[in-house]
Amino acid sequence: MSGFSLVRPRRRRRIVLAALTSAATLVAVALGASASAVSAQHTRLVGLDPVNWTPHALDGTAYKVLAIGNRVYVGGSFTRVRPYNSTTATAQPRLFAFNATTGALDTTFRPVVDGAVRALVAAPDGQSLYLAGDFTNVNGVRSRGVERINAATGASWAGFTVPDIAGGVDDMKLSGNRLIIGGRFQTVGGVTRRALAALNATTGARDDFLNVNVDVARVTTAGVTSAIKVTGLDVTPDGTRLVIIGNFSRVSGQLREQIAVVNLTGAAATLSPWTTIRYREQCLDTFPTYMRGVDISADGSWFAVVTSGGGRTGALCDTAARWDFGTATSGKQPTWVNYTGRDTLLSVSVAGAAVYVGGHQRWLDNPQGHNDAGPGAVPAEGVGAINPVTGKALAWNPGKDRGVGTEDIYPTAAGLWIASDTDTVHGEFHGRIAFFPLP
Repeated sequence: MSGFSLVRPRRRRRIVLAALTSAATLVAVALGASASAVSAQHTRLVGLDPVNWTPHALDGTAYKVLAIGNRVYVGGSFTRVRPYNSTTATAQPRLFAFNATTGALDTTFRPVVDGAVRALVAAPDGQSLYLAGDFTNVNGVRSRGVERINAATGASWAGFTVPDIAGGVDDMKLSGNRLIIGGRFQTVGGVTRRALAALNATTGARDDFLNVNVDVARVTTAGVTSAIKVTGLDVTPDGTRLVIIGNFSRVSGQLREQIAVVNLTGAAATLSPWTTIRYREQCLDTFPTYMRGVDISADGSWFAVVTSGGGRTGALCDTAARWDFGTATSGKQPTWVNYTGRDTLLSVSVAGAAVYVGGHQRWLDNPQGHNDAGPGAVPAEGVGAINPVTGKALAWNPGKDRGVGTEDIYPTAAGLWIASDTDTVHGEFHGRIAFFPLP
């Protein structure tokens, strides 16, 4: 790293944060809202050049990053890590922590997890965190895809026991005292809960408040299907609405093709009348669902969705799209769509000045691209930024090895973390994770 290489956006591309977030939302971001959905909000783009003190995961994939105080946690499928200034690797499979300002590995944080960690959420007490994924044991004790651990040591948290979750958990958000989980499971505690459920955040018990019956797996035109799954979810900062995406066609018996909004007010969760048919069309025949990531804005008025799919003219394959909740509910159309030109997007974060997107894309603003750069295409290798108002690509392209893709984009007050399966960002070695500071 040769000093900070910063992007200075032109005046016409600057975004006024006040137009995106209310004062109440800013307070929620600063103090910590009841829903874990609130992303840190930036008034400008982060720099292009990642800091050089972050540690490296040396194999597998980093799926998730979480900051609590002065610690950063990384979950994934990796098995070995090492500091940036050492050649000595340490065995710390699937979850490790380090100092948020120096990058020093935290040797007191030593959880033992036997499967991939795909989601991390901070507990309200600031002393513990939740992890979710494909594991069945944590610290030698059976843990069924979700666990709560001590943030300092990684020890299991007393009094938190989850019923059997029959399948992997891919995403998780905290809303009030509920952990909302989505994934590939079909039952929770022996009761049917296809791909979506809630747990008591204190005890781990199943919370039957959320039972909206996600159902009817999509089948491709070639007959390819898979079990019902929720590939991503997010909760509005006020905890009143939930957005889910995945391989489903109906929710609560009503048509909802790959995307649905759920009301979280009242005595029990209910399906919202918000609908769109824009994800009805099939992309590649190998993708029963092409939905990959969702993130709600800090003011709770809109959200962004990113997809895979292989591309198909007129469909929302391989795109980032903005959707407004609005007052009208049926037949919704996206506010804007940004096309990669048939490259997958996996992750998205609405971070004030930009909607950051990650995957194995090569370009944005590429609606006429067919695995090539069409007219007006903007380079955005592996990670890129989109103007949240216009939907046009911003001139921010640090460049990274594409691999399978960027799995997580995580903004903090100091900058932006990314997690992936590759090692090169901005022409430098950064094993599976990198941090772009704010200028």
